[in-house]
Amino acid sequence: MDPKGTGTVQLELNATAAQLLASMCVQLETEDVAGVLNRALGLLDMALRTKRQGGRLVFENEHGEQSDVAF
Repeated sequence: MDPKGTGTVQLELNATAAQLLASMCVQLETEDVAGVLNRALGLLDMALRTKRQGGRLVFENEHGEQSDVAF
């Protein structure tokens, strides 16, 4: 593991996580697995930071319907 974030890290995924990551790559029409994982972790980081600050993170669809990000 690289705590300074300056190198690469090997990651072993269980079958469920691997299928979810593969599904997201298909939906995003990309083979950049690391990029998809970075985006997903960035969203999780934003949600955790917002929750820690007492806020809430919501998704809003095209109809104006909102859904809270929950853990």
